Order: sequence, then C-alpha cells, then structure tokens
Amino acid sequence: MFRPLPRLLSRHSAGSRAQLMLRRLTPSASSPTRQFTNHCGLRDQTRREEDRVSADDLKGAVNVPSGGRSEIVSREAWLQLVDSFDIPPQSTVTHGEIGTVYGFLGKRRDKSSQLSFCSLEGDGINYQIVSNSAGEGMDKDTQHDRRKEHENLKAIPSYSPVAVTGKFHTVVGTEAQKQRAFDIELLSIRSLNQFPKDIIVSKNAVWSPKQRHLQMRFDRDLRDRLFLRAQLQSVMRDTLSRMRFVEVETPVLFKSTPEGAREFLVPTRKRGHAYALPQSPQQYKQLLMAGGVRKYFQFAKCFRDEDHRSDRQPEFTQLDLEMSFADDEAVMRSVELIVNDVFTYISSKCTVSVENCAYHITPGSEPIKPENAVNVESRQASEAFCVAQAGKDFFPRYSYQDVMSKYGSDKPDLRIAEPFASQITRIDHFLPANFVGMITKHDSPIVEAFRFRPNETAETSSQLIKKFMDNLPNTPLKLDPASTPGVFVIDSKRPVRGLSALGHEAGNELLEMHSESWSPLEDGDIVMIHARKNEAFKGGSTDAGKLRTALYHMLVEDGIIPKDYSFKFLWVNNFPLFTPDGDDPGQGGSAGFSATHHPFTLPATPEDLSLLSTDPLAVKAAHYDLVLNGVEVGGGSRRIHVAELQEYIMRDVLKMSDQGVAQFSHLIEALRAGCPPHAGFAFGFDRLLSILCDVPSVRDVIAFPKNNKGEDMLVGSPSRTTPEQEKIYGLQGKK
Repeated sequence: MFRPLPRLLSRHSAGSRAQLMLRRLTPSASSPTRQFTNHCGLRDQTRREEDRVSADDLKGAVNVPSGGRSEIVSREAWLQLVDSFDIPPQSTVTHGEIGTVYGFLGKRRDKSSQLSFCSLEGDGINYQIVSNSAGEGMDKDTQHDRRKEHENLKAIPSYSPVAVTGKFHTVVGTEAQKQRAFDIELLSIRSLNQFPKDIIVSKNAVWSPKQRHLQMRFDRDLRDRLFLRAQLQSVMRDTLSRMRFVEVETPVLFKSTPEGAREFLVPTRKRGHAYALPQSPQQYKQLLMAGGVRKYFQFAKCFRDEDHRSDRQPEFTQLDLEMSFADDEAVMRSVELIVNDVFTYISSKCTVSVENCAYHITPGSEPIKPENAVNVESRQASEAFCVAQAGKDFFPRYSYQDVMSKYGSDKPDLRIAEPFASQITRIDHFLPANFVGMITKHDSPIVEAFRFRPNETAETSSQLIKKFMDNLPNTPLKLDPASTPGVFVIDSKRPVRGLSALGHEAGNELLEMHSESWSPLEDGDIVMIHARKNEAFKGGSTDAGKLRTALYHMLVEDGIIPKDYSFKFLWVNNFPLFTPDGDDPGQGGSAGFSATHHPFTLPATPEDLSLLSTDPLAVKAAHYDLVLNGVEVGGGSRRIHVAELQEYIMRDVLKMSDQGVAQFSHLIEALRAGCPPHAGFAFGFDRLLSILCDVPSVRDVIAFPKNNKGEDMLVGSPSRTTPEQEKIYGLQGKK
C-alpha cells in the first residue's frame, strides 16, 4: 500500500480530498494490479489513467511553501517517487523462474515494432531484456499487457535506474556468455528515476573530476577496481585475524608532533589551540604495545601535506600493523603471508586480462587459467599472480648500499634486467682523466655506466637515444648540473666500435667487460656513462639510477622492449638511521640531519648503538622497506622501546629543543613504564592496489581522490572560510 511522503502531507490533509487521493492510489485486493503485485512483488507500472495522481490532487493534499512553486515536483517525478517507496527485494536469479532485478538500462535495439532488446547492468551481472509484444501462444490479455510494457520500455531513457520483472533464461554459447549471464523475458519494467537528456554519453566519453560519480557509472574498470579494493581488504583482515592480530581504531584528531612530514592542522574554538591530523598511527600503536596489546592492525587514514605526485594523496590509506615481543624477521614473515594471500585470492577468484595494452582484473568472476587466456599478454599477466607460496625467492633481500650501487635507487624495479638492461657498474678505475673532465666538474668523482639492448640496428638505437636525450629537459628528472651523461651506441662500423671518445685502451676495456650483471657489448647497444660526487650514498636515488629507469620506461612505451607483467618484490634494509637535512621539515633539530624515516627507529645492531655519539651518520637503522616493481609499497622498523635511548636520540643526537622533546612526553612516559620490544609495518594500500591493477596513479583506485593541487573538484574542497568561521576559530582570512 502506498504511504504518503513524510512531512509532505499537510497535518490538515485528513479531509475528504486527501482520503480520496489515497483511495485512488490503493488498488483493491481483487484488481489485476494487486494480483500482479502479489505474484511478483511489483506494482503495475502501467496503471490506468484514473489511478494516477493529478497535479490538482497534489495541490489539495500537500503543503506548498509560501512564495514557492505551485508544485513540489513534476507530475512524472512524483509518480516515480511514489513507485520507489515499495521496492520489492531483489530476486535470486534462477533459470526458468520469474523474478525482479534492478540496474541501469542500456541502449535499446529495436528489431521490429514488436521486438526489442536492451542491456541491463545489474549488481556485477549483465542481463539482456527481451521485450516481445507479439509472441506465439499469447492470449489477448497477455498480449495487451506485453504491449503496454513494450511501450514502457521504449519510453524510459537509456542509463535510467529501473526495476525489471521477468522470466530468466540462461544464455547458451561461449561468446554470448561473455556478454551477459541471463536473458530476461520482460513482464514489467518500472523507471525509478530518469536519466536526463542534457548529459551526453558516448563510448569514449571523458568525465571531468567534477563528474566523478558519472565516471564511476560508465567506467566499469573503475568500479571493478573499487570492488577489488574492498575484497583485498577483506582478504588482509582474514589473514591478520588468523594470526591473532586485533583490529583497533586510533584517533584521527591528534596533536602536532615533528615526525618528519608536514601536517594538516584542525583549528578549535579554544584560541591558539589546534588538533593535527595524524601522519600515521605510529605513536598510538606504540602506546598500544605499551598497553599490553600484543598484535594490532587497522586500515588507517593518514594525512600529509606534501607534494602531490601520482603515487601520493594528501589523505591516503595504510594497512598498519604492530607486534610486541617481536623483531624484524617476525614482522617481515607476517607481511609475506599477507602478500601471499592477496596473490592467491586474485589468481583463484579473479579474471586477469590484457587487451590493447589495457590491463583489467575482474573480481568475483570465474578465473581463466593462464593456458586458456585469450592472448599472450593475458597469459603473462595471469601467470604473474599464480604465486602459491611466499618464500625468499619471491622476496629477495638487499641492503641499502647494494641497491644504490647496483640500481641507483633505494626502490629498484627488478624487471629492469638482462637481457635488455645491465646493472649499474663502476668504471672510473680505467677511464682517462681527460674524458672524465669532459662529463663532470667534480673532483675525483665516481663514474658509473649501464647498458641497454634494444635489439635494434646502431642507426635505430642512435635515433632512440637522441629522442630520449632531447626530451630529457621536459621530464621531472632533476639531475646534477655539474655532470653531463656520456652516451654511446655500439657500432662495428666505427672506430673502437663507437667508443673512440674513451680512448683506445679504455674503449676496449669496456668492450671486453663481462660479468653476471653485464654481458659483452653488441652492435646497437646503448651505453650511458655518468659521474657523481665521491661520497656516501644519501637520499633515494642517484642520477645514473634516474636515467636508467627513465630510459627503460621510454623503451617499453615505444614497444622496443616488451612490457613485463611480472611482479618483482624485494626487501631493502640497513638504511642509514639519519639523513642530512633536505626539503622536509624533519624533526626540527639543529644537528644538521634528521631521522631518515622517523625518530622512533632502533639502530640495527649494538655496534650501531655505539656510533650514536661519535658518528651518527654512519649508524644503520633496523628499518625495512617492501618494494614492488620500483615502488615502495610499505615500510617498517624495530622501535626504540627504552625511554632513555629515545630521549637521548631526540635531545642529544638530533639536537631537538626541550619544547620539541616535550611534545613526545606521552610516548616517552609510556616507554618508561616497561614497554616491551616491538616492531611494525605499514602497507601503502593505495599504492599496492594501483600496481596490482597496473594503473598510473593512486587516484585510479580511490573513489573520491584529490587532484594534483589537493582539491576535490566534485564537492569543491577545500572551501573558503567565512568571516563567521574565522571569528569563531580565531583565523586570519587572506584578503
């Protein structure tokens, strides 16, 4: 029975006119409409005209605000709104049964005036509506009802949300099954809201950030990624629960503490006081360990006011975990089990496919075995997820020193490897001084080289490297202006095979060089030589590492090197505990350096502890990063659990002020109260998902992301403050 809209009916509308309207809306128990409703749970969309609400009826039954419109909504919208109040539950879809499903109407295809087909996108299931108003064996009443529903179908605009009742038929045939799961013999269709005509939809439509909701509606890949996101969260929760981790929520309104990144402040009505949004739950989870929680995790929202690169957002999601009475080995094993379960889920519960270089994971579908994939790329992508066991071969370990010297990056992409690319090799011991002076202004520099093999002629390789070097100024790469890359193409037609600029002796030395990471040079090979300061590694990359990665990506994009769909994990450990001050605010101390990750990380060994007072920049950290395909997807460390050491590092090593140290008094006091040894880790969940889905930005796996200015264009945030807000919160507005 129809129920009036709350607060729309007048409190004086109990008179005869309103009662008449309600009687007209309520079909009798013996009417065909009520019988149809009882049968399939859906009011007949094609009520007779006398059963419909007229605008005059509405005027007598509904309060209209003074000075407002004479009607609250249009007659058509009112009828749709009334219809939507008694939506029956979605039916279980069974072949040969009558039921009701909901979804968005697709494009209609009219085969004749009496036969139409139309797609319906349901909850992860595609249907085809078959409307036949002149089927064989129909009596006159059935034909009459089918004609009315056929006209209803034609009257509903494409992309409108609808309720469809009909008889379900399983689709037979492999190709047909790929397109849809069921055909629905249409019995009734009801529009729940009409899609407007002013929104133009096309196959290649590009939706602006202000239309993110429409992008979700019409981009199936985006919706699948959001569904996969939810499924992987469930997988990770299940894994952690089996390992007896406890999910604990920590506060979002925190206090400002100098952990290393810039914070977002939240003003309060108490003048001069503000909350800070947490950069991570780091301090709270250490407090949980001090409080006796043995194993903790949560999917935590984190906030950092930093640059907006493609793999960063001002607010992002971490899978955060911490373990007491544990060392780095225990944490790393737990992380490997989580990754293993994620890959097992995708390989067993999802279909992975690649078409026209577009990569797609369909969660919740029957997986296609790699050997049955539709093309080579899909087979390679499927095989990449078929990793049943997580072991050391899948998670090799490197020190910070190793990856910086071999790959020029603390987050190397291990897919950049032989036979297409060499590792970085130091060659300054055999280069002549005059050549070194040509490529750098540094005194006694370290000179490194790497090689790419495009498997092209020397002429083609020369064109490729010229394109790369010409485009270099237009890239975001920031290279040391004191050094210039030396570029060579191996060509047997030229003196010293194209290396004559090195001199005869050095050129032949390079040609004969051979190792596990550097195969002998061949015609068409590209060799790049670069010099850097003769000093210990610092930061996340060298110039040679940046050039090597950039050249690889260009060669892959140009189709010279085939795209590698594999997943290459590695652990990187033994980072320096402290790093010379850079652009980040750090901990605000006066020592000239800051904690590389955060000031709560334990030195790696007792020997490193002894260096704190004599050579802090030589101290290694008990820190470990998990890297996947050149992206850091998580990091963790053993924590300082002794209050005296924590205070010593802050006060005497980092030279933080008394006020700065006092900001961590809550943590120091908790450590003093007998806090056990503990260690932890945090996945960058958005980053991990973006790599698994092979999309260029974390914005592609977040429902409502910010743009590269930190703005949400859909809702218009951040918004300007009003004078009243500035007064309440003691803010000084910008004139």
